[in-house]
Parts: sequence; C-alpha cells; structure tokens
Amino acid sequence: MELKILSFSGESFNHDNIVSATLMTALGEITILEGHAPLLTSITPSTMYIIFKDEHNLERRDDFAIGAGIVEVRNSKIKIMADMLVDIEDLDKDEAGRAKEKALELMEQFKDSKDRVDMEKFIEAEDQLLKSIAQLKLYDMKK
Repeated sequence: MELKILSFSGESFNHDNIVSATLMTALGEITILEGHAPLLTSITPSTMYIIFKDEHNLERRDDFAIGAGIVEVRNSKIKIMADMLVDIEDLDKDEAGRAKEKALELMEQFKDSKDRVDMEKFIEAEDQLLKSIAQLKLYDMKK
C-alpha cells in the first residue's frame, strides 16, 4: 500500500510499501490493511503508527503524533491530511509539556466569572491540549 501524510504546517511523510497504518478516528481506533474497503473519515489528535517494509523487505515500525484531519483509503492508497504531524525522532518533550500547560491555562482563562465558556476559544484550547497529549504519549513510546 502507499501512504501519503500531509500536514498544514508543511510536514509530510510518504512511503510506498506500507503493511498497516493504525490511527484514531472520531469513532475509535482503526488499522488499515491491504484490501481495506474505501473509507473517508475524520481523525482526532492522537498517536499513530505504521508498519512498513524497508529496502531489505524487513518489517519496520514508525510512530507519529498526528492532529485532527481526515483519512481517505482507496485503491491500496492511504491519504491523510492533518493539522499536525510529528515524527517520533523530531519530538521535543519539553515543548509538548509547555504546550499542554498553556492549553490547560487557556481552558481555564476562557471561563468567565459566571462559569460560562467562550466555546470557540475553549475548543481551540482543547485541541491544543489533545495535540500536546499525543506528543507526550509519543515520547513515552520512544523510551
């Protein structure tokens, strides 16, 4: 299978010999294998991993933190567009930790004195929180 991942920030990943891709959709975790039925669905910020065959035909695994977006599966091709893509090798744990703390602070800040919430800003902060948690989970996988 072929896999193409593009992120809004310009990060990308391509591979032509994918065995499987596992990621989180709005309805739960899925694993895409050869012969998968056509699919178009949303994905949520989480970790994802792929199994691929290297130049020696050995199976290898690569892990990513991925943001919200969509996945399309058709004709043995997987296309993913997400608002974040972080490879396990490029992860900065300290930056992810700071982003998590900032998101939690923003979520509290967007509440007013009557416990009403500015929903648009709260959802943006929650999205930042989910992305930072995905990165921290990816870091834990790296250990």
